[in-house]
Amino acid sequence: MTGKGSEKRRRARRAGLRAETAAAWFLRCKGYRIEAQNLRTPLGEIDIAARRGGTLAIVEVKRRPNAGDLGSAVAPAQQRRLVNAAGWLLSARPGLARLTVRFDVVLVTPGRLPLHLPNAWQA
Repeated sequence: MTGKGSEKRRRARRAGLRAETAAAWFLRCKGYRIEAQNLRTPLGEIDIAARRGGTLAIVEVKRRPNAGDLGSAVAPAQQRRLVNAAGWLLSARPGLARLTVRFDVVLVTPGRLPLHLPNAWQA
């Protein structure tokens, strides 16, 4: 399948990967260790799993044209998928199971540092 739609999807995917890379570097600068990035599980995708101390942050990265659109950053259905994917990750990597799990959002907007929202929702 070729055409404008597929090219638009490819551009969006590349932009999303760039945002995830920027978010990962930002988290590293804040002292996090990246445990997994762009992890596809049978239950959903985890953009970033980052560890700092006794906390494992499951991070959803959102690329937005401006920081004003935070209210709809992660819909409830997506939150449930991330919670399920986190459960899968913890069962697949038992060494992470003893950590406290938290769900974060990193908002990436052009021309600004990423905005990290720790504990964006509760499981």
